Amino acid sequence: MPGEGESVRIIRKLLPYVTAGVALAALYTAYVFGSRWLENRRLETAAAEAARVKAQREIAQIEGDGHVKIVNFYATPGLIGRGQKALLCYGTVNARSVRLEPAVERMYPALSRCFEVAPNRDTSYTLVAEDAKGQTATASFVLQVK
Repeated sequence: MPGEGESVRIIRKLLPYVTAGVALAALYTAYVFGSRWLENRRLETAAAEAARVKAQREIAQIEGDGHVKIVNFYATPGLIGRGQKALLCYGTVNARSVRLEPAVERMYPALSRCFEVAPNRDTSYTLVAEDAKGQTATASFVLQVK
């Protein structure tokens, strides 16, 4: 049939244009996905840098000027019944040693540490932290027992 030969000729004539169109569509798609991927990497890098800077500021704020510091010292709950236990918690920075008066537990420098206490009466606890230069920081509170 002469119509079939004509169809093949038209297809052969259009094939380079169709192929070029598909190739251009593929290149455009790759460009769009590639540019979005690069933008996401840029945003992730910026977010990671911002988080790093924030963490450095927080560390500098806690550590301060290098002097020994008690960042927290408390008991929870602050009022207990006779025979009950409370968690005594403390945190220090730039400390070489720490001691608790009255002595209850083996103490060591820590940014955050808790242990149980069970006093029989109101007890005043004093935490003393000392740095390598001999400078000290002190904090106190009273754990009430009813």
